[in-house]
Amino acid sequence: MRVAFLGTPEFAVPALRELLRRRVDVAAVVTQPDRPQGRSRSTLVAPPVKVAALDAGLSVLQPERPVGDLFTAALRHLHLDLAVVVAYGHILRPDVLAIPRLGMINVHASLLPRWRGAAPIAWSILQGDSETGVSVMQMEAGLDSGPVLLRLRTAIGEAETAGHLSERLSELGAVALGQALDRMAHAGAIGETQDHAAATYAPKIDRALTHVDFGDGARAAVRRIRAFDPTPGAWATVRSSAVKLFGARVVDGGGEPGTVIGAGQVLVIAGGAEAVEVSEVLPAGKLRMAAAEWVRGRGIATGDRFT
Repeated sequence: MRVAFLGTPEFAVPALRELLRRRVDVAAVVTQPDRPQGRSRSTLVAPPVKVAALDAGLSVLQPERPVGDLFTAALRHLHLDLAVVVAYGHILRPDVLAIPRLGMINVHASLLPRWRGAAPIAWSILQGDSETGVSVMQMEAGLDSGPVLLRLRTAIGEAETAGHLSERLSELGAVALGQALDRMAHAGAIGETQDHAAATYAPKIDRALTHVDFGDGARAAVRRIRAFDPTPGAWATVRSSAVKLFGARVVDGGGEPGTVIGAGQVLVIAGGAEAVEVSEVLPAGKLRMAAAEWVRGRGIATGDRFT
């Protein structure tokens, strides 16, 4: 079976490695272009999938967008049986989806139809889900709406951050991909139609969504901090400056929401009837640091207020 792999971030690398472990004929890897990084934006950095592909001696395509005659001709020239898509970062048009003989399948980091869209991991934590998982889906023109070939479930840890959950789902996605390929080989590619009425959506993360309002309560604040750790980071304003907060948990205590009621080895912020303990912070213009270091540097004190 000749397969193309479309993916970009670290999350997609285990799935690519699963194809290689199975000795699948990976005809090409499609990923996003190298992007400038660093403060000066002068250094181009390759996506993790490109690095893994080149290490494996695979051919790599990096279109700015997966459209146009040149791109579709390049895919057709590969004579593909199947394409596997994992966190590629672009919506694929119907003419591209139709190129492989068996179509395209997608490894999605949720239990579809829950959390269709760009940020399922963050939204599952933000909304307090007790479990999530991965779905392998036959792709169609709709947003994550195709028939589901396979789902694997996992509990979300009480203190689990998006970063840690993403690592686990990345590995689980590779397992699910392997199982889905086995099913396709033995029973074809017939999937379960999704219940579209039950669909929920996980849109892209913007700055407003990452703002922590302690007036929503300590538990909601902790979920928001976990949902955006390590990136882009949940934030609130104190002393007229935005500060990102990490390592949060609910503790006993209370008071006017947003008020600092403890500033020592950890930072404790009132959230109504309960409080939020924060172990790490990222003040504007600085590096991520322990809350205790910030306290020692007099960046924060008891009685300050986050808004």
